[in-house]
Amino acid sequence: MAINWYKYAAPASFYSLAGKMIPFFTIIAFGLLVAGLYIGFFVAPTDFQQGEAYRIIFIHVPAAWMSMFLYVVMAFWAGIGLAFNTRLSSMMATAIAPTGALFTFLALWTGSLWGKPMWGTWWVWDARLTSELILLFLYIGFMSLQAAIDDPRRADKAGAIIALVGVINIPIIYFSVQWWNTLHQGASVSVTQAPTMASTMLTGMMVMVFASWMYAIAVILKRVRVIILERESNTAWVAELRRKGAF
Repeated sequence: MAINWYKYAAPASFYSLAGKMIPFFTIIAFGLLVAGLYIGFFVAPTDFQQGEAYRIIFIHVPAAWMSMFLYVVMAFWAGIGLAFNTRLSSMMATAIAPTGALFTFLALWTGSLWGKPMWGTWWVWDARLTSELILLFLYIGFMSLQAAIDDPRRADKAGAIIALVGVINIPIIYFSVQWWNTLHQGASVSVTQAPTMASTMLTGMMVMVFASWMYAIAVILKRVRVIILERESNTAWVAELRRKGAF
């Protein structure tokens, strides 16, 4: 039996679907997080150059990857909402922004913790670090602009413009270590080259990446449900949910 996925483009249908998916992704995220932290901090060997300080990568690298990935996804949904005037797409972009900002802040914070023992300083105006900081400002700008405009449709359109323009910063972050002479080390994992780290280290890091991914999905689905209720508060189906006490 074929499933009509298009029906979930309606906020009412997606609200119900998201509610069913949240527990699934939450459980997976928790399990992967525990496994990833155990591998990273107790199983993976000590790095022969960086010592124990390198273990921050098991948090830093997934956070940095997610900060960029979520921005692209946010810009995608914002662009779809802008081009086709679809309500749910814009709601998804709005829901993604806080989680993306959280991962960006986490990447910057853990990067500073790693930089102090490695570089002898908490912060340098390195190309990678500076462009990642700009990414945080883009997330904050997106959220601030939407919060400053009372009309949700106008807020969605204004936010979409910032999101789409800001996409140019993503390749700058990713390729900054290749384009400029930076203190930040190159990528340990690449799609074109073999990994430069031990298999146990790679396993722990990838488990943490998937844990971050599952966490992001769970939190974003939870947040988009709240946004749907706020924007659809005057509709009959929300009134029915309120009458039943279903949220």
